[in-house]
Amino acid sequence: MQGKHLYEYAVIRLVPKVEREEFFNVGVILFSKKANFIRSLCHIDERKLKLYASELDPELASAHLQVFQKICAGDKDGGAIAALDVPERFRWLTAVRSSCIQTSRPHAGFSDNLEQTLERLFKELVL
Repeated sequence: MQGKHLYEYAVIRLVPKVEREEFFNVGVILFSKKANFIRSLCHIDERKLKLYASELDPELASAHLQVFQKICAGDKDGGAIAALDVPERFRWLTAVRSSCIQTSRPHAGFSDNLEQTLERLFKELVL
């Protein structure tokens, strides 16, 4: 993937108690239409999870986040959404929802290396 690529990214948030509207960042999804690229990285900080919602099972939350990665990869275990083309998958993953896993609005940028950009955003916004 040589050259400058226009990309969009969104932050994946865990909202343990939707009614309180409190959240913390658990992942990033990055998409580039021209490069036909969509990937996500996720990690739940169990210390933060215990502070926000000690009753929430971290393994269950991680299992729900793995669906993002399955959809990005086009994995058949990601369901019907994973079979969509790359732009449709990104739009579906970043649609506004009121569940305990939400995404920010998409943000745009340019990158020479989409994998490195994803890793940098993940380190800056999640870790």
